[in-house]
Amino acid sequence: MDKIIKIVMGLFIVILVLFIAVFSYSSYIDTAYRNSLNGTYLYTCTISTDGVLSNVTLFLSVPAAPNGNSPVVAEISSRDVSGVPAEWNLTLFGTGKATLLKVSARTIGQPAINGTAQPTTITFMVNVSSPSLIETALPVENAAVFRPVQSIHPVACPAGDTTSASTPSCFQYLTSTYADYSAVPATTVTISASVTGTNTWTIFSPASNEYQNTISMLTLHGGNHGWVTTLGWIESGIGSYNVPSP
Repeated sequence: MDKIIKIVMGLFIVILVLFIAVFSYSSYIDTAYRNSLNGTYLYTCTISTDGVLSNVTLFLSVPAAPNGNSPVVAEISSRDVSGVPAEWNLTLFGTGKATLLKVSARTIGQPAINGTAQPTTITFMVNVSSPSLIETALPVENAAVFRPVQSIHPVACPAGDTTSASTPSCFQYLTSTYADYSAVPATTVTISASVTGTNTWTIFSPASNEYQNTISMLTLHGGNHGWVTTLGWIESGIGSYNVPSP
């Protein structure tokens, strides 16, 4: 009888030790993930011209969630945007379908010198932390993208890192950009923008997941006075999703 009790007690101790070890390991994994988790948005917009644009008014889509808010919008609202020329005036507008940034400037660009064009490129950006985990697998429904999102459809993703822990999903859609300015017919203007939402963390080694949303380079010639249909592209579900529930 004593032998049986000793065997039972031995098994109980082994099971208890294993339980404590598994619980401690799970707790460490969860704590390490939560303490190191960081979400960030990086938004950039680039405007280039090889001539002089006069009386410029642009309405540019900025990354916003379905309710119109996002950390990027908040940073722009507080004027925390790097790379914006001092003479530009920025104003945010919410239309119900999209959040737009109105850019007003008397002129953009510089005249040719001895017949040689003097290209001008201006890039402004926002790099801001997210207060919570970014939904990088379903950004259109739950994160900050360029809106409105119209006629969205899946497309093949470009060849990427074959060692990725997930299979990304790619989509194209249509959105709109407003550009009103005067310029000589030979002037070429390009406008492009991108936003990347990234979650990073460290458990045993650094890991991350993200999505990328771009507005393809919009090329205009001469003056323009109105809305222009613009192509949007999204690649979501990039990186690792084998993580504890946040």
